[in-house]
Amino acid sequence: MPKMKTNRGAAKRFRRTAKGYKHRCSLRNHMLSKKAPKRKRQARGLKEVAPAEVSMIDRLLPKKAR
Repeated sequence: MPKMKTNRGAAKRFRRTAKGYKHRCSLRNHMLSKKAPKRKRQARGLKEVAPAEVSMIDRLLPKKAR
């Protein structure tokens, strides 16, 4: 049986934590002048992935992620 391959796009976007995964918030790349400071501030850092999505990410990342 062949080895399971890690989805490289997912490996760059998600980091495994003890309880699930974290990801970077979206909408922080360009056209930031029209976005409110509160919206930009809350999109900083890493956020938890929703529990409904964890099983899908587990399939994309069969080994340890980063």
